[in-house]
Amino acid sequence: MGIKGCPFCFYKLMNPSTKANHSHSEAAGPEIRYVKGIGPRRAEIFLKMGIHSVRDLLFLFPRRYEDRSRFLPVASVPLGEPSTCRGEILEVKFKPIRRMPIVEVLFGDPSGTLRAVFFNQPYLKKTFEHGQRIVFYGKVENYEGRLQLTNPEFEILEGDDEDSAHIGRIVPVYPLTEGLFQRSLRNILKDATERYLNEAFFDFLSPGIRKESDLLPLDRAIRAMHFPSDFEEQRKARERIVFDDFLSFMLELMIRVKTVRTRLRAPEMSATSELLDEFTGALSFGLTQCQHKAIREIAEDLKSGIPMNRLLQGDVGSGKTVVAAFAFFVAARSGYQSAFLIPTEILAEQHFRTLSQLLATLRIRVELLTKSVDNDARKRILGGLKRGELPVIVGTHSILQDDVLFEKLGLVAVDEQHKFGVHQRNRLLQRVPRPHQLVMTATPIPRTLGLTVFADLDISVMREMPQGRKPIKTYWITRAKQPEVFRHMSERLEKGEQAYIVFPVIEESEKTDLLAAKKEYDRLRKQVFNKFKVGIVHGRLDRTERETTMRAFARGEIQVLVATSVIEVGLDQPNATVMVIENAERFGLAQLHQLRGRIGRGSLESECFLFGEPSTEEGKKRLRLMTKMTDGFMIAEEDLKLRGQGDLLGTKQSGIPVFRAADLVRDEAMLLLARDKAKGIVKDLDLETLKNPEHWIQKYLEQYRKND
Repeated sequence: MGIKGCPFCFYKLMNPSTKANHSHSEAAGPEIRYVKGIGPRRAEIFLKMGIHSVRDLLFLFPRRYEDRSRFLPVASVPLGEPSTCRGEILEVKFKPIRRMPIVEVLFGDPSGTLRAVFFNQPYLKKTFEHGQRIVFYGKVENYEGRLQLTNPEFEILEGDDEDSAHIGRIVPVYPLTEGLFQRSLRNILKDATERYLNEAFFDFLSPGIRKESDLLPLDRAIRAMHFPSDFEEQRKARERIVFDDFLSFMLELMIRVKTVRTRLRAPEMSATSELLDEFTGALSFGLTQCQHKAIREIAEDLKSGIPMNRLLQGDVGSGKTVVAAFAFFVAARSGYQSAFLIPTEILAEQHFRTLSQLLATLRIRVELLTKSVDNDARKRILGGLKRGELPVIVGTHSILQDDVLFEKLGLVAVDEQHKFGVHQRNRLLQRVPRPHQLVMTATPIPRTLGLTVFADLDISVMREMPQGRKPIKTYWITRAKQPEVFRHMSERLEKGEQAYIVFPVIEESEKTDLLAAKKEYDRLRKQVFNKFKVGIVHGRLDRTERETTMRAFARGEIQVLVATSVIEVGLDQPNATVMVIENAERFGLAQLHQLRGRIGRGSLESECFLFGEPSTEEGKKRLRLMTKMTDGFMIAEEDLKLRGQGDLLGTKQSGIPVFRAADLVRDEAMLLLARDKAKGIVKDLDLETLKNPEHWIQKYLEQYRKND
């Protein structure tokens, strides 16, 4: 099948008298309303789902499959296992019980009879009729000594249904929305795969690539994703779709990276070995191997003339700020300015203090710019930046104001970049030459997430802890032990140490959660820790009030800080040695690790107590893991396995690509294969070829591009 112009646009063919006024990508097939079984009204439902064409429709893959290829005699259906059986309806009963009406269907075959019971679905009494042939799929349960199918899926057989998309085979089960039903959707997709598949898709992967990667041809893969002959064929079909998910993503990304590196220039900085020796010689401590490695990688980036786009990923307390200080030092000695963008004032103040100490002996001036800086200081700072006299500015969103002008900005560092919008971050980068960018995060990121969320960045990973840090002892305990734990905390507070007590505040139940936290705060303040100063911080507090409390804790004026997860990224208080996390089962593993990282930041031994009574095995496993593991990267990997890619960073977390079939938890091997293949393709072709709309790569990317 050749590709000439737009040979698959059926709109004109089906409506020759109508001018084509529709948005379509090449070869996408007819508009959705012209597909058999859809029509204008149902098309509106599909359009809301982002399905505009046959191609979009054929990319609507099942969420699971049911093996309905083998019908069991009614009398042989096993207890508690999903089974398919068929028979004839012998009796339909309706019991109009208040609040829980029941529809009962007695059906049977020559081997015996069985009941299907439907709770709270009174409309079904009109669906079932005596004498109908029917297929039920579900689990048989023993209810009060009687065997029954409870709320099973069913298909009423009509005509030649014995040969249909619904029974006698492996049956796809699709994601539904209001107004769509499994039976009609299966019929639509069965017809669409038979009628439009070869017109809507072209397999741009060469036979060579398919053979090297052991992949099915695309048409067979899409057909088998919907209606596989067996589960092995479905597995192979999914492999092909997952590969295309990852390859199209990686190609787009690597072309973008190649564009930046080919067309944009960055300042060439003098990152010599002599400068590195001068920097390390000025430190009062030795660097870890990971810090040395990260510094070497950054030095290579800074002197290349190609814009650095590097992620510095290190666990809480691994010494990322020292590595960033080296980059600021090199920029300053090369005549360029650096901006360090930080999400909160407290964190900005901490980084400012650390950097001022690190760079003072090297005669590099550092200033802090936040909304709390008074007008006179602000004018002085802005003047220094504009004249190029101030080499390093540390600050919050205040750095992004229109009146903040740089004379020679060469390096932008961003801490916890997901706290800033993309446009905000890019404001500092949109200049010629383009400043280098260093992104820092203390959130341990699983390998597969790192390869996608941060796939356009080079990554430096820091897993070692500086010498002198003691591992945090973590205990999972029941609420019955709370008085004992609080007595132990009081003993440590008497010695001048400090403690956190953390409460979960989940968005869906924020009001109730906050009330519980405030009530417990009052009890702790008045009864349990009445000899000590107790403070509270949470997301609903006025920002000024919250930061005043956190500063008081940092100065040691507050001994116990009752908090929500607002402290997850923020306080660096070496004197805080004890943390209690209430309802710990409500936090994810990675979040528990981030919270725990607020203690253990000094030379004193620290303890974390997890109060939790999880009701699920997954919840129990999470808390057990926290007592055994201290490596944030291992914890992040376990969190991904336990919670899945959709929940790990939260549904609002931007940056996680949405794939059609791929899953970062189970498909890492295919992700690595696709990445390596994309690297080879992009490396061997020049930018003009890669961006040519007539080249197979651009046609391939267009075919896989999603409607947003």
